[in-house]
Amino acid sequence: MDANYEGPPGLEPQNHEHTRADTHGLPADTDEASHCASPAVNGNESGTVDEPSNEPQGLQEPETEDIKTVSAGDTIYSSATSFEDLRLSPELLQGLYTEMKFEKPSRIQAKTLPMILQPPYRSLIAQAHNGSGKTTCFTLAMLSRVDPSLNQPQALCLCPTRELVSQNVMILKKMGKFTDIKATSTIAIASFPRNHRITEQVMVGTHGSLKNLYSKRVLKFQSVRVVVFDEADEMLKLDGFGSDSVRLVRDLRRDAQQPVQFLLFSATFNEIIKDYALRVTADNGKEEVNQVFVPREDLSLDVIKQYQVECPTPIDKVVVLEEMIFPQCEKLGQTIIFVRTREIARTLHAALEKAGHRCTSIRGDLDHQLRDRVVNEFRTGITKILIATDVLSRGFDVTQVTLVINYDVPVEKDLSTPAYETYLHRIGRSGRFGRKGAAFNLVSGAKEKQILESISEYFRHEIPEVPYNDEDEFLNVLKEAGLTDG
Repeated sequence: MDANYEGPPGLEPQNHEHTRADTHGLPADTDEASHCASPAVNGNESGTVDEPSNEPQGLQEPETEDIKTVSAGDTIYSSATSFEDLRLSPELLQGLYTEMKFEKPSRIQAKTLPMILQPPYRSLIAQAHNGSGKTTCFTLAMLSRVDPSLNQPQALCLCPTRELVSQNVMILKKMGKFTDIKATSTIAIASFPRNHRITEQVMVGTHGSLKNLYSKRVLKFQSVRVVVFDEADEMLKLDGFGSDSVRLVRDLRRDAQQPVQFLLFSATFNEIIKDYALRVTADNGKEEVNQVFVPREDLSLDVIKQYQVECPTPIDKVVVLEEMIFPQCEKLGQTIIFVRTREIARTLHAALEKAGHRCTSIRGDLDHQLRDRVVNEFRTGITKILIATDVLSRGFDVTQVTLVINYDVPVEKDLSTPAYETYLHRIGRSGRFGRKGAAFNLVSGAKEKQILESISEYFRHEIPEVPYNDEDEFLNVLKEAGLTDG
């Protein structure tokens, strides 16, 4: 939800749907279009989603990462050193090696996949770094546990955003290319007659759309055996999807004719959400749940170099973008700029375009066709700079993103409490799969600086300062981050 206007007097936005909007001193945006005109693309996703490169390799992970596991019951699990250890079908192995270009399981995959794929198929709550291979874990789980000869939904994947639905379906179809498994999504079947029945084995969708299909009896739960909550902490927030998620779990357990395995994945689980997740998946204590977690201090993503830039005034944030960062963007791959509200996305986009910078922006209030187009053009490299609200802070994978800019430091709805999980998810859009990445945090005023200091203390990770007007220092830190030769 957007926040109230806090910018300079006289620049208050007029006649829009939000009760708050902070333009940070930017000129009022009179053009509601939030997308640079360019040809639509059908999408060539090769090399952009959940795959390390065009050549087989493993994920480049910090060897010091401390992955903690809690095994339920008396089942003994051994880490997988190869995908063959998991007894996957030849068709799935072919998809992993030839389509996904994987060579061996990442560390999180080696720990979690045996817990998921080995009977008695216990539910799992798993937390790990952004870009560590979580999507592969739950995608393999769904593809491994369904019966292609049974034309009924057997695996569900719930996602918080439309973009994540589209991305997960794309990965699933790529990984399962050589199988006979069929998958669909709430995007593909947005409107079907009441008497239609979904026959695909895997169904991916947002919460509201799945709920709608279920209420219309288009989607049946009788044969469902595995359910994935992607970005599970977001799906279980008590002020968000939490109550709906509990009702869905209840309906699944009531309708399913076999035990349902619940798989909850995210890069972040605070203690409140973690406890809630355990209670939801444990079915009132009747079922034991496996757990995989990474300590908080190990989640700050050392592979991503983080810096703070203290700007004397809000308008100096735009100056930093134009004079210190954008001149390097063409050499750095792709950049995502995160802002707090839809109005800031509009006005920043308009100001940067007026200054001659080619960029796109995406917000939750754009229609679906335009959102898809913006994401597709960024994913395929047509555009290099994307301005986004937190609609893209979670799970959005584009491997060419090397730079994230927090134009606004992330805060909770009260505008004062640091949004620790959001910070981690935002900067995790760069440095995917062990690649080099950097994040610049633009702060103006004592309040924003204090919020960033709190984030630094929370993750026990120092965020050094770069002078806002020192071009040589910007070049030095980009070189230090491994993004330029200097």
